[in-house]
Amino acid sequence: MVCLMSTSQTKPRNPAADPEPVAAFSVTAQPSPGVMPRILELFAKRGLVPTHWQSTVNGPELAIDIRMHGMEQPLADYIGRCLRQIHLVDRVLVIHDATMPVGRTADGA
Repeated sequence: MVCLMSTSQTKPRNPAADPEPVAAFSVTAQPSPGVMPRILELFAKRGLVPTHWQSTVNGPELAIDIRMHGMEQPLADYIGRCLRQIHLVDRVLVIHDATMPVGRTADGA
């Protein structure tokens, strides 16, 4: 028989007083079939599923916007550095905002 006990007291989370951290990634890359799985792999191998994913091809450019609710800044910065090392990725912008309301994208739309 196993008995698990916690020594810390956990209080119910109040979203208004303690907003969930949100990380937004804006990636620009060359439109190649291998780019999106390589990007998604950075999240998947950590057991993460992006809250929002949108990709668009405009001529010679692939634009990907990713949002992750609950991601702390150190991890967001690390994933941003990893994204910049992916072959065919041209530009990566990482925005971390603990107060970003649900429904808002990194570009403010």
